[in-house]
Amino acid sequence: MTQNLRAAVLQGANLRNQDLTGANLCRADLRAADLRGARLDQARLSQARYDSATRWPEGFDYRHSGAVGPGANLSGKYLCTADLRGMDLRGCSMLGVHLSGADLRGAILEDISFVGGDLRGARFAGALMARCRFRDTELEGCDFRGADLRGADLAQARSIKGAVFSEALGIEEWAPSLLTRSNQELDCWNPLARCSSRDSLLTP
Repeated sequence: MTQNLRAAVLQGANLRNQDLTGANLCRADLRAADLRGARLDQARLSQARYDSATRWPEGFDYRHSGAVGPGANLSGKYLCTADLRGMDLRGCSMLGVHLSGADLRGAILEDISFVGGDLRGARFAGALMARCRFRDTELEGCDFRGADLRGADLAQARSIKGAVFSEALGIEEWAPSLLTRSNQELDCWNPLARCSSRDSLLTP
């Protein structure tokens, strides 16, 4: 019988040598879990969360399993509305990723390329995003308040309509180029931050 462990909290769990063949582990929390020796044939791991302390079966290609964590291949994946707060996502591939409505507050996302992605309405407040690249990326309604965006490439983002950047680190580097955008983008109100994109870029 297929095990339904969807969204199960398995953080730190001892799952060594368990038979998880065909198990539904979508959105499960596997951070610091010990899966050494476990059977994961045909297991579904979409949006399951892992970290550097997670122990996988020898030879298991977790980076391409659909699970989310350091080094994961998430290019083109649909992670809309995912709860990824505080996640360490360094080394991930996120080209064309779909993160609309996702919560990534406090996440570690340094040196990530979001080229061609859809991040509309995503929350990145307090996230570490130094040197991230946003060419042809939808940023409408994004919340970057207090994020570390030093060295980020935002100039070629597709749209920043309603996005907010108050107190973001590195704002002096890229705010001048963003302030050349259309009034339609800059004067759009963000109800969460209660200010417009323009206001957030001009806030000391």
